[in-house]
Amino acid sequence: MDKQQAKELIRKYNQGLATAEEQARLENWYMQKSDSLVLEEDEINFDRIENELRKQTFSRAGLAHPIQSEPPSKPFRLWPRIASAAAVILIAGAALFYYNHPSADQHTILDRSKYSDVNPGSNKAILTLANGQQISLTDVNNGDLAREDHALIKKTAEGELVYQEEAGKRAESVYNMMSTPKGGQYSLTLADGSKVFLNAASSLKYPTRFKGKDRIVELTGEGYFEVAHNKDKPFKVISRGQTVEVLGTHFNINAYADEPDVKTTLLEGRVNVNGTLLKPNQQAVLAQDQQISVRQVDADEVVAWKDGLFKFDHTDIRTLMRQIARWYDVDVVYEGPVKEEQFYGKIERSYTLSEVLKVLELGKVHFRIEGRKIIVMQ
Repeated sequence: MDKQQAKELIRKYNQGLATAEEQARLENWYMQKSDSLVLEEDEINFDRIENELRKQTFSRAGLAHPIQSEPPSKPFRLWPRIASAAAVILIAGAALFYYNHPSADQHTILDRSKYSDVNPGSNKAILTLANGQQISLTDVNNGDLAREDHALIKKTAEGELVYQEEAGKRAESVYNMMSTPKGGQYSLTLADGSKVFLNAASSLKYPTRFKGKDRIVELTGEGYFEVAHNKDKPFKVISRGQTVEVLGTHFNINAYADEPDVKTTLLEGRVNVNGTLLKPNQQAVLAQDQQISVRQVDADEVVAWKDGLFKFDHTDIRTLMRQIARWYDVDVVYEGPVKEEQFYGKIERSYTLSEVLKVLELGKVHFRIEGRKIIVMQ
């Protein structure tokens, strides 16, 4: 791509008219030319690039402090040391990826004319009442849905399920379950005011009203919790061999059956994971041998999924593709050995499947699509 072609793409980019693939090609080209190319500051949106790169790139470039951009009156040259250290940086819209080898302009193998594109997931869930009745929250109208054990169940205009306690007593607890399919997500507010966000292919079993000395729920898949504080009644989440106990705090649990470990990440407050206490920005990793290790993480990145983003940090292709498979409701198979590439960055979950795969292909990962099956090729 020559400079004139790049300028035309820059014009579309700054006007918000460039496609995800065009954005990736443009910014990848600029990164590769950064040692010799100088563009005037009004030719490209450097503020956006700087904001995207700052957090993850500087540490990988071995810089102690962020480098500030030159004053607006001067031409702007991207920092060569960063470009060299990161090798290649690809950005597509809100997507940012780093690879360990250089990449050149290339045509991807995906041909949209040969298959129907797959839209991203959306708010979809099934509510199962105590009597076994199932309600599709995707299709039902907003408003009152049911009453269970003196709790009113409502669907709000914002697409959330809300439980409101009413006067009355009952000796035994009554349980409901909310389940999201692949390609779905949903949120609910429990009777105690706690909020839960369920990721795709997940479920939560919970009482319509909390009775007794504990507030206990059961999770499969992934959920983000904002627990209402109650020092007299601990909130407990049971999931795949572990119990997380809190009094009131924000945390995320990833307990998918097809993931090798169960990961509990704390955003604020304090949690107890099988006897191990976590502080904010710590993650407890429960291995298959039931041993727990604790590590520091960026908790905001872990819960980016609920804010509409995939985020990757040292993520291998199989882990990455499991996330994509859940959100786009597709199957993934591998043709031959898989390269041990690692991905860093983020991409909006609002992109279609083809847009996501086209960005990944710029890193020399190739795909073939057959119906709702993605074949990852050598």
